[in-house]
Amino acid sequence: MLAAQVEVNLDKTAIRQYIEKRLDEEVREAILLVDLKKMSEMLCMSERFITDELLHDPRIRACEVRRNRKRWWWYKPLLAAIEEVTSEW
Repeated sequence: MLAAQVEVNLDKTAIRQYIEKRLDEEVREAILLVDLKKMSEMLCMSERFITDELLHDPRIRACEVRRNRKRWWWYKPLLAAIEEVTSEW
């Protein structure tokens, strides 16, 4: 019987990126509210662009929650509203 040799090359950076991507996807499922900074990060748009182009839309405003001077948006309804608004561009 012949002995088989198996060699496995692992790319640590690729594995790390894959794990971070999967964790980010799982965390997004658990997000309840987002602020403007997180929205900007998730959409890859500047805060000013989001403020000027998206936040004035009534569909986006329907998802808004305010407390004192802070603003947050419900995550899941916000995604649906953003998809509607951006599909009209």
